[in-house]
Amino acid sequence: MSVYRDEGTGLWRVIYRYTDWTGKRRQSQKRGFKTKREALKWEAEAILRTESKLDMTFESYWELYEADMRPRLKDSTWDTKEHMVRTKMLPYFGSRKMADITAKDVIAWQNELMRYRDENGKPYSQDYLKTVHAALSSLFNHAVRFYGLTVNPARQAGSIGGEIRKEMDFWTKEEYLQFSEAVMDKPLSYYAFEVLYWCGIREGELLALTRSDFDLEKQTLSISKTYHRRKGKDVITGPKTPKSNRVIRMPEFLCEEMRDYFKQLYHLKEDERIFAVTKSYMNREMIRGCKAAGVKKIRVHDLRHSHVSMLINMGFSALAIGERVGHEAEHITYRYAHLFPTVQAEMADRLNNERTEEGGIDNVSKES
Repeated sequence: MSVYRDEGTGLWRVIYRYTDWTGKRRQSQKRGFKTKREALKWEAEAILRTESKLDMTFESYWELYEADMRPRLKDSTWDTKEHMVRTKMLPYFGSRKMADITAKDVIAWQNELMRYRDENGKPYSQDYLKTVHAALSSLFNHAVRFYGLTVNPARQAGSIGGEIRKEMDFWTKEEYLQFSEAVMDKPLSYYAFEVLYWCGIREGELLALTRSDFDLEKQTLSISKTYHRRKGKDVITGPKTPKSNRVIRMPEFLCEEMRDYFKQLYHLKEDERIFAVTKSYMNREMIRGCKAAGVKKIRVHDLRHSHVSMLINMGFSALAIGERVGHEAEHITYRYAHLFPTVQAEMADRLNNERTEEGGIDNVSKES
């Protein structure tokens, strides 16, 4: 590498050569350093990054991690991780050498997070603390697996926070029908909520739907993508998990409703979104409909919970419900265990019958 001063600007630059992943020698440069010292410091860090030596700083390692992992993650997932790193980790660990960060340093960082209070005196939630720590641990895990770090200090320090099971509100079928009637004045809103409630799909999955996802003859709806907004732009990506790729059988009445809706979209192409709105719009319509119908306010996502609740009450198994909504059966059992009271009661009754039938308690008492 070489460090030079640009005569025109008075700023310093570093010109460096490196071997890329194909084995080819390449040259690049970094401009804009105010002092030679800054340029030399960056040059030293760049050499460590190129040679993957963990004598580099946490900030330099983050650049390596970004190059490794950014192409593998969804934009929304990466944005969340990057925000946590830049606001919660780099200010604390940025200038420290990776190889010198210890479990004690991580504990001190954890304590800083746990002491934090906003202007209203509110701390970070337990769920958020756990998420931030997990993000830090994943960075160190990557260094252990691929860059020769001997131990993960975040794992040694132990986690903080905990998972807080979020409250789930539900609507009965009667409450939903009241709501749907109240939003019928806006066709887009009405049909969007109909698909959400009667199919149990996620909001992002709904907003990514195109006409080609529907096969109204076979009464099926294919889920293969999801929608979100990123930096003011509409983004369509693959679904949340591999299990989320699925084909849902639609009730016949909903197929008829969607036929009616498609007739209104005569100008729409097969690959264009049929619900071309944002999550903010859906939230506003949810609030409007709840107020107009006089039903309790729930979130848009709670329509999915309401769908699962309805299927449980209809007697369907966790496995069947999981396949419909794109979850593992274990997740359905864990999240909705309190909604299986009839199953629990049936289990208890059958166990009671096993104990008290012939050869059980009654016969034992008679013999004595």
